[in-house]
Amino acid sequence: MILPHVGGMFLQLSLWDLVQTSGPLPKGVMVILVVFSLLSWAVAFSKWAIFRSARAANRAFLRAFRKAPGLDAVAAASEQFRTSPLVAVFDFGYSEVQRQMKSRGSVTNPLALERSLQLGMSEEITRLERNMGLLATTATVSPFIGLFGTVWGIIDAFQQLGTAGAASLRAVAPGISEALITTALGLAAAIPAAIFYNWFGNAIKEFGARMEDFQLEFLNLTERSLEG
Repeated sequence: MILPHVGGMFLQLSLWDLVQTSGPLPKGVMVILVVFSLLSWAVAFSKWAIFRSARAANRAFLRAFRKAPGLDAVAAASEQFRTSPLVAVFDFGYSEVQRQMKSRGSVTNPLALERSLQLGMSEEITRLERNMGLLATTATVSPFIGLFGTVWGIIDAFQQLGTAGAASLRAVAPGISEALITTALGLAAAIPAAIFYNWFGNAIKEFGARMEDFQLEFLNLTERSLEG
């Protein structure tokens, strides 16, 4: 970074020089923002891998489910697709069917079966939403943390201007540049986190819609199995 100096001279400062010359509080703000950014990227990569695997497992499990003659056959095949959210929903429903069959010989309480499927869906949505709060917090809080560091740095820069006794650009320019770094870091942490949050949020809604559709397919297969 090149900063103009009164009198025709130039003061050259790199970004790293500005970071090193920052005071303890701006450095602390920078560390907090870097930590937020690293954590949000870690969550993003983890979610991307989990959702990618879940989508592939959902497709494979649905193919097996639709070809199966009954619930027992699906239960045997489901072990191959444990990363699928649909398998978790199936497990809840299948367990309820088994309970009713053992106690009454038939599925006599379809409402209880529907509630079991809903419970399985709720648990899977909760699992998929894990760590989404960190992305939301990073997207919301990081710009304000960066702004706090900037305001503090500008205050410090003007205090140095007062002690210099003259309106020297050389006296305040490095301080203002240091202050603006925290705003840049805050935005650098917040913008990707906001994008990831919205992207994964839409993916979770898609998974939820797939699970709701699967509940209907499960109920249909249960009726066909009992009729057969």
